Amino acid sequence: MAHKSVLLKEVIEYLNPRPGQVFVDGTANGGGHTMAIAEKVALDGKVIAIEWDSELARELELKFQVLSFKNNVIVANDSYANLKNILNELKVEKIDGVVLDLGFSSSHLEGSGRGFSFQKDEPLDMRYNIKDGRAAAEIVNSYNEQELADILYKYGEERFSRQIAKKITEERKKKRILTTFDLVMVIEKAVPAFYRKGRAYRQAGKINCATRTFQALRIAVNRELENLENVLPQIVEVLNQNGKVAIISFHSLEDRIVKNFFRDKSREGFLKIITKKPIIAGEEEIKNNPRSRSAKLRVAMKI
Repeated sequence: MAHKSVLLKEVIEYLNPRPGQVFVDGTANGGGHTMAIAEKVALDGKVIAIEWDSELARELELKFQVLSFKNNVIVANDSYANLKNILNELKVEKIDGVVLDLGFSSSHLEGSGRGFSFQKDEPLDMRYNIKDGRAAAEIVNSYNEQELADILYKYGEERFSRQIAKKITEERKKKRILTTFDLVMVIEKAVPAFYRKGRAYRQAGKINCATRTFQALRIAVNRELENLENVLPQIVEVLNQNGKVAIISFHSLEDRIVKNFFRDKSREGFLKIITKKPIIAGEEEIKNNPRSRSAKLRVAMKI
């Protein structure tokens, strides 16, 4: 499944990129936002496309080489948390705008083979960049019960975090938990029957019993919330006056960080909040791209 950039039209409208400007797409993924911005800044502008996943970064470079964007798009295989260092290496002092789409790529779910989906039996890795950090299996098999419970509750808001953590520590004594299906089986043993219902339960609006645990581990493995907290002050520093930042979040933990940061910097006189309430996808986009259902876009401008 090809990755579809969410709220693309809205991002372009709010950022309003113009010829000659310099923008950063901090989460390039399939390059949707990057290409849309590149078309607007034209050949005398520049878009720096940051992609942490080395495989996706290589694919982006190949894609841009055969398209008309090869002269004004630079792909950086790094984490957006290192924004200032990336710009320094490229000798870019200031930028006119930045977009962060905090949702992970559809390719991670469908074809990475790294255990992002609990619906496929894959190695329990979950790293965006396999050269960076510790795999999910290492956390699951080495962290103590309290540490695991804290991760599941803090990052997944999992109501049965303690029960799942307890069951993980019990089951790994018998056999190491190394695959996604290994972990799903443990979760199903840990939670009450009503929580592990099947398809009909999910069709009634309930999520799979493994959803929050997998979310929590992915966030912990990739330090997603820490990276977001680290990059926000950097964005304010490198933006030109009247430069804009557009951030798309997909769950309350991310959105809360962005909302509070924008509010604080607005009170301090550094930012003007453009979107008083988050922008959400319309019915047509949700129909064509179901993952956009939970997307929230917030935009602010440096003053």
